[in-house]
Amino acid sequence: MKLWAAFTQSIRLLPGKMRLPVEPEPAPVIDPAPQIIETPKPRLKLVPHDIQVNHVPGGLDKSTWKSFSSGKIKAVRRLDLHGLTATRAHHAVTHFLERAYADEVRCVEVITGKGEVIARELPHWLNHPHLRGHILAVAHPHAANTGSVRVLLRRVRA
Repeated sequence: MKLWAAFTQSIRLLPGKMRLPVEPEPAPVIDPAPQIIETPKPRLKLVPHDIQVNHVPGGLDKSTWKSFSSGKIKAVRRLDLHGLTATRAHHAVTHFLERAYADEVRCVEVITGKGEVIARELPHWLNHPHLRGHILAVAHPHAANTGSVRVLLRRVRA
């Protein structure tokens, strides 16, 4: 703006023309220091690793794993999937585990039978994001009994 005002003062006007008044330059606006608003960082939720049958999960101490895998921690509830289709068994397992977790049950047993489909699919169902956060460990009650799976549920924390 100053440069333009200096230029217009140096030119010669045509006869009969008047010079326009030079407007003073507005005072610069000084912004106060920018306010830094710190938003709290969202707490990252720990995503547990995929659960595997008869594998010690991270976060479980050896004595609890030994008690659980040897059968000293008894199953409080049982779900028998004999005679169900894979779809119905999936819904039954999901609802069964949700109810057990809500009732703060620590250990449950799911009887799949010796059939291939449900026994093969059960680990996938247990690793579904909706259920995975409730489950701490999974093991067969006995090495010779692969038609049954015991599930150790996490404790409900307030």
